[in-house]
Amino acid sequence: MRFLLDVNTLVAFGHEGHQFYVRVAEWAANLAREDKAEFATTAICELGFVRIMSQVYGTSVSQAKELLASLKESDVYEFSFISDDHDASKLPAWVNAAKHTTDGHLVELAKENGCVLATLDEKIPGVFVIP
Repeated sequence: MRFLLDVNTLVAFGHEGHQFYVRVAEWAANLAREDKAEFATTAICELGFVRIMSQVYGTSVSQAKELLASLKESDVYEFSFISDDHDASKLPAWVNAAKHTTDGHLVELAKENGCVLATLDEKIPGVFVIP
């Protein structure tokens, strides 16, 4: 199974100081042991990673980009990039508030590209919640 990592999951995976780093790292390591560690990113998720690393964790944009690149170039995990060609008409019916638009967008983008959205957020329909 291929997992599209949402912004929070990508940040947790890429930064040991994140409160959920261990949770995400252990999940990913278990997948790697089973040869099932296939991850995907999108422009939204990568830009969110760079923004949060810069705003919250104090890295420069350049450092955040380098950290993301090193994560994606891992010998352990397979990463792919999903181009985003979805517009607002593809939002699922459950999206009824502004705060759900990105989640809904990523769920549908993942589905259309043979992935499932991997997240730490238990409130999003149709996702894989990282244990």
